Amino acid sequence: MTSLAQTQRRQLIGQCFCGAVQYAVADEFLYAANCHCSDCRRTTGSAFKPFAGIERSKLSLLAGDSGLLVFGDGDGGDVHCKVCGSLLYSVVRDGAFVHVAMGSLVDTPSIRPSEHIFVGSKAPWFTISDDLPQYEGHAVAE
Repeated sequence: MTSLAQTQRRQLIGQCFCGAVQYAVADEFLYAANCHCSDCRRTTGSAFKPFAGIERSKLSLLAGDSGLLVFGDGDGGDVHCKVCGSLLYSVVRDGAFVHVAMGSLVDTPSIRPSEHIFVGSKAPWFTISDDLPQYEGHAVAE
């Protein structure tokens, strides 16, 4: 017999650095990558942004919805904490999906990045040292 807890989807908790914004997201990510584009580097202040993609409807804010700072609009943009500036997620694909910044997750997701994208514009001071596939731009659909 399956317990109620086992039949419910596993939810992951995420939050910003200061804790003002908290969210829950289903551990049902469809893809994950390390993005090296200049926008992701600037918004994270790092060499790349590890992110996991999921339908927008599977992410919900638990606290701090009035504390969001959005660069862009409802159909595309980066969502940060207004207090500490942490990047939480990006709204993509005409607002249908979000790319959760994996560093904002408190809980460990079951998915891992499977590729590096936009390595054509990666930081020249950073060397990719793993064996994941690398793409100059978006990953090539198979």
